[in-house]
Amino acid sequence: MGKVIVVTSGKGGVGKTTSTAALGAALAQRNEKVVVVDFDVGLRNLDLVMGAERRVVYDLINVIQGDAKLPQALIRDKRLETLFLLPASQTRDKDNLTEEGVERVIGELKQHFDWIICDSPAGIERGATLAMRHADVAVVVTNPEVSSVRDSDRIIGLLDSKTLKAENGERMEKHLLLTRYDPIRAERGDMLKVEDVLEILSIPLLGIIPESMDVLRASNIGAPVTLADVRCPPAMAYFDAARRLAGETLPVTIPGEKRSLFGKIFARRAA
Repeated sequence: MGKVIVVTSGKGGVGKTTSTAALGAALAQRNEKVVVVDFDVGLRNLDLVMGAERRVVYDLINVIQGDAKLPQALIRDKRLETLFLLPASQTRDKDNLTEEGVERVIGELKQHFDWIICDSPAGIERGATLAMRHADVAVVVTNPEVSSVRDSDRIIGLLDSKTLKAENGERMEKHLLLTRYDPIRAERGDMLKVEDVLEILSIPLLGIIPESMDVLRASNIGAPVTLADVRCPPAMAYFDAARRLAGETLPVTIPGEKRSLFGKIFARRAA
């Protein structure tokens, strides 16, 4: 059975969709079968980032409402044969998402894929709660700014109350993905430092994605950054994050610094 991951945040524009695509492509390059699912009904963008916007025939709502079977809606990536996309509808609204329909689709995907990565819409309304409901793991995407961190704290509360795991008394596994991090601006005090964000949110750090034009360039050409330029700093950070999701233990290095985050914290405490 596949593992369901929700990529979520309280604030829009923090990089959920680019992170969903990048992590999905990184995991697929490990020869694991991956599907990325767009839950942002009415405002779909994952198909654009994946370069598949012209190949969408059926979507998630069509499958939920029985207008199409799941294999008809799935789009296989042309670059990676183990990577698939289930797009959102651009013409419906989030009320067309039903708990029963989402449960059925996720259950079917778990039978055929190693990883099901759900790209959640921002906020706390229906689309977001249904995207997280069946998750085994949550990746909380946050920018190093106060409003983004505060909204992520609210999302963490929902993950601990509105998911099936929470309702069954199980612990929801949560990880922090810090995006658009600039160590120079953080040192100047223009954005929060990594340690500040970790202290506020108190969940394990999955990775730090540096601020870079490489991410924007990849999105503009319709490719996950982990396919567009595998050696650029954001791609390498996403590859490491994917390895951690898969269970590997790797130190997290703050962009612009030589020591790992954990080494830096340890050194500070020892001093």
